[in-house]
Amino acid sequence: MAIQADPLTEPGEFALQVRAASDADLEQLVRDAGPSLLDSIFEGMPGVFRADRAGALDTVVHWHVLGPDNADAAYQVTIAGGQCVTVPGTPDPARLTLRLDVANFLRMTTGSAAAWTLFLRGRLKARGDLGLARTFPQYFDVPKV
Repeated sequence: MAIQADPLTEPGEFALQVRAASDADLEQLVRDAGPSLLDSIFEGMPGVFRADRAGALDTVVHWHVLGPDNADAAYQVTIAGGQCVTVPGTPDPARLTLRLDVANFLRMTTGSAAAWTLFLRGRLKARGDLGLARTFPQYFDVPKV
């Protein structure tokens, strides 16, 4: 199944296509798109950030998304002062580090899989503040599928 929708301009359609895709389809999508797909998703996170839910949260979270051939794409999400900023790499110390494969990452960020369920099933690894790991998804509006 070829995924055609753009995650930034068509998040609902992208979420539906991700939900219907196999792991192999999602891995192929990442191979074909290259780093631009994950870059787009992380660049879009500030746009779906819910400052009203985050309150006075001040934190740094590192993401390690394992792509095809176990390539590690690292990103940093910083929440401070009611703002969310994402950057490639992990330049600052993190309170929480999350690691998962690209198929589960795409499913989680499009609402097809819950972060806590992935964690309980061992598909999402968390190191650091596990309380933050549990609440972190609520700070973002995830597409509903």
